[in-house]
Amino acid sequence: MKEVTTVPAVPRRPEEAHKGTFGHLLVLGGSRRMTGAALLAVKAGLRSGTGLVTLGIPAGVHKLIAPAMLSAMSLPLPPDDSDRFTPEAVRPALEFAAGVTAIALGPGVSTEAPVAQFVTAFAKRAPVAMVIDADGLNCLAADPAGPDAGPGTRILTPHPGEAARLLRCPVSEVQKDRRVSAALLANRHHAVVALKGHGTIVTDGESFYRNDTGNPGMATGGTGDVLTGLIGGLLATGMPAFDAAVLGVHLHGLAGDLAAATLSEPALTAGDLLDHLGPAFLAMIRRSSP
Repeated sequence: MKEVTTVPAVPRRPEEAHKGTFGHLLVLGGSRRMTGAALLAVKAGLRSGTGLVTLGIPAGVHKLIAPAMLSAMSLPLPPDDSDRFTPEAVRPALEFAAGVTAIALGPGVSTEAPVAQFVTAFAKRAPVAMVIDADGLNCLAADPAGPDAGPGTRILTPHPGEAARLLRCPVSEVQKDRRVSAALLANRHHAVVALKGHGTIVTDGESFYRNDTGNPGMATGGTGDVLTGLIGGLLATGMPAFDAAVLGVHLHGLAGDLAAATLSEPALTAGDLLDHLGPAFLAMIRRSSP
């Protein structure tokens, strides 16, 4: 594989732009026990540069988090008795998805049977580019068709455990050669893969990038949800999938480094990454300016 060492530039914003210029991200996530994951992904999407973000979430959970979504829209979807996604939510979610430019699927959805049915049915039919993470990947790992089904471009963002489930091998096998494992996933599922961890690997099976930002303070709950929303938002702006994944993991790690420099690694939280995405973007923009 060819190694890529240059991080794509932050997309320019024309002076005559409006919110529709930069696309629309649909985040599908959340459940009764994991509302925070969906919120983190939405807030990262809002910081990504995309013009519009909508959260699709089970209707029973929607009322709990709606007050926290001041800049995002919402799409309440049919829930089961435990406020999880159901197969009945597939149709309205697909109808809404036809009008967006990218989708982020998975943060906080859980893996129970009704949810897995929703995830697999939606992923097979979703018409636009999509980043899939967390329990979205775990649901698809149990489906024979896997995450390669569907007409749109796919970005998969597994940690080593999720990658092992997708590859049906031990985690130690994934970690033995992370670049090979990521390429195997990319080729098997016809996707761009960002294999998370120290030195996150991004590959489409032909080219690869090894990220050099980030720190151990980011090993805390919710940071992956921030990455999902960030990559999804970049994808929504129209960036090619490989470029969106590379820029996303680099900015994500840079935000973590900036946060750790102020707050320390032990005290770092996922919310701190959101607060430092702006400075991370600014550093990237300044770096690419003449």
